[in-house]
Amino acid sequence: MSIYLIENLTKTYGEKVLFNNISFSISEGDRIGLIGVNGTGKSTLLKVIAGIDSADSGKKSHAKDFHIEYLPQYPDLHEDLTVFEQIYYGDSELMSVLREYEQLLEQLESSPNNESIQKKLFRVQEKMDTLEAWEASTIAKTVLTKLGVTDFTKRVSELSGGQKKRVAIAKALIQPADLLILDEPTNHLDNETIEWLESFLGQYNGALMLVTHDRYFLNRVTNKIIELDKGNMYSYSGNYEVFLEKKAEREEAEIVGENKRQNLLRKELAWLRRGAKARTTKQKARIDRVHKLKDEQLDLNESHLDIALGSSRLGKNVIELENISKTFSNREVIKNFNYLVVRKERLGIIGPNGSGKSTLLNIMAGKIQPDEGIVHIGETVKLGYYTQDHIEMNENLRVVEYIKEEAEIVKTADGSIITAEQMLERFLFHRSMQHSYIRTLSGGERRRLYLLRTLMSEPNVLFLDEPTNDLDTETLTILEDYLQQFPGVVITVSHDRYFLDRVVDHLITFEGNGLIKRFHGNYSDYLALKHEQKLQVKEVEKESKQVEEKQTTWKKEKKKRLSYQEKKEWEEIENKIEELEGENERLLQEIANAGSDIGKVTELHKLQQKTEIMLEETVERWSELSALVEEIEKK
Repeated sequence: MSIYLIENLTKTYGEKVLFNNISFSISEGDRIGLIGVNGTGKSTLLKVIAGIDSADSGKKSHAKDFHIEYLPQYPDLHEDLTVFEQIYYGDSELMSVLREYEQLLEQLESSPNNESIQKKLFRVQEKMDTLEAWEASTIAKTVLTKLGVTDFTKRVSELSGGQKKRVAIAKALIQPADLLILDEPTNHLDNETIEWLESFLGQYNGALMLVTHDRYFLNRVTNKIIELDKGNMYSYSGNYEVFLEKKAEREEAEIVGENKRQNLLRKELAWLRRGAKARTTKQKARIDRVHKLKDEQLDLNESHLDIALGSSRLGKNVIELENISKTFSNREVIKNFNYLVVRKERLGIIGPNGSGKSTLLNIMAGKIQPDEGIVHIGETVKLGYYTQDHIEMNENLRVVEYIKEEAEIVKTADGSIITAEQMLERFLFHRSMQHSYIRTLSGGERRRLYLLRTLMSEPNVLFLDEPTNDLDTETLTILEDYLQQFPGVVITVSHDRYFLDRVVDHLITFEGNGLIKRFHGNYSDYLALKHEQKLQVKEVEKESKQVEEKQTTWKKEKKKRLSYQEKKEWEEIENKIEELEGENERLLQEIANAGSDIGKVTELHKLQQKTEIMLEETVERWSELSALVEEIEKK
């Protein structure tokens, strides 16, 4: 059942047509992913649907009491509110009663016998019952905690950018809505939180429409894809995987159709040029048909980003870190870390927000100095650094001027020379856009422009700090293909599993308190190992609990004399202990010899833990039997 109908929507930005006469409907249960190259109008379309922006023409229709909850890409929060107050900002009555309740609780802590406060608290609690505020408060705290925000009384002004985005996400998720619109919800979220968000949205009651660069997330959450391409809209039933298949089929059909049109056009032109003798009306009809065929020409060549830049030669010495340490505000983020970067390195850096990942990149780049240790950077290293903080762009520069500041010509991977203007065209900045001011570009277009400038320097060592934020899926796919062929070093900080799986082959992980570990394998391998380790811990805890229960049972069932079975057990138990001790030693030795074979180490470790538990259980049983024997012998 359709709940929101969009008809003939058109929106332009200056001379650029973002979407032209598009129509579609949103139904109950829809999970819509909005796809398109940066600058095609995805965020604008979300704003128009949410009623934040208006279209040039078109019609929107839905039920009178229809409610939309909208999460912008860059939320604008109220700095003077607490986290909890921000969640319910807009519902003044609910926010007021929750605020009063928290204040009275604080007052009651300092004056527990104050009858006046107790009476006020009782009245507020009655009001909370009426407003169903108890449930609202519980839901808010649960969602905030799942998103990694635990200090509900903290002022918004004291939060980091990532924390502010999480609070905005919580507010959007908590408010009941017929349609939930999310613009880049996975930015600043770690993988565990993204998995929780996937699960939450899978049970969400309303319809959903979102823009995201996270392709695993997009694939799991959506059941419908809408693509914006050069002002046109294409709709596909299915998730991101189905979209890729159907888009390829559509483009192939368009090419076939265009080839047929070109063949027919050539035949018609040839007929006209021969000057065939026919009645004027028939010849005029032919001419009209030729003009119509010309007008039907499809633009099949302008929507594909092309990265084919070369890189400088890189010598044997790249970057070496010797015992580096770094502390911020008495918090050690890096401690005695050693690392040797080699040619063709493909390294991913992962860890919680604020753990020190960007700090490590900046130390490796020579932008900041470690408190202790030495950084050696090879003489031939030419660094290209794509940072999160690219907003240093001079917005008064034109697009082409910004690129020419880096280079007016570059050499491509095949050795040919290409101008800045031509390179901009390959990055989907057509000639008509190149003299536009940077301030007129969308956030995603600025990121794409900044990426081009980074690559225009022809680096042989490429640092990428959260490159997937704000880049569209097509640009990311082309970037990933480019990085796979890139002859130099690639080191990236990212939380995007899809990107890391395609680009890196090993990781370093920030574990907290300055500890950094290494892992050989991609991000999915790492997550699978962490999941297996969690299961092992749970299994060990379960087995330990069972051992405790058995031990308790044994103690309760102690007898004053040994039964036949206990006598037999007492005679054999010391041999059993020796066998288990030998098995435990053997497994420990095999673990030490297994080296970097993660699968074998994991399996051996699991067996060793089980053997150790059995050994402890048997020794405990020996103690109980020994005490019983000693007591009997005394008598």
